[in-house]
Amino acid sequence: MVSEAAVWAALAEVQDPELPVGIVDLGLVRSVRVEGAAVAVGLTFTSIACPCTDVLVDDVKSRLSGLDGVTGVEVEELFEPWSRDDLTEEGRVALRALGVT
Repeated sequence: MVSEAAVWAALAEVQDPELPVGIVDLGLVRSVRVEGAAVAVGLTFTSIACPCTDVLVDDVKSRLSGLDGVTGVEVEELFEPWSRDDLTEEGRVALRALGVT
C-alpha cells in the first residue's frame, strides 16, 4: 500500500506543461485519497479554458501509476476557481523567477 505522503511527493514532481513549476506548488492539487492500492486525486486548473487539461491529467496518472503498490489512479477534474492565493511559497518564488508576478 502506498502512503498519502508518497503520493503528494510524487505529485510535487509533476510540472505544469506551460510553466516549469510543479502542480502542487501551483496549488492545482486539491485532494489526495488513498484506498488500498487505488489513488484518487482532485485536480483543478489555472483557468477553465486551460488548453493543457488532458496533458496534466495524463502526467498525473503516469507519475502515480509508477509508484510501487499503486494499481489504479483516478483524477477528478474539479474546475474550482484558482487564484494566486493557492500558490505555495515555493510556487511564488518560482513564478517570480520566471517574471510572472
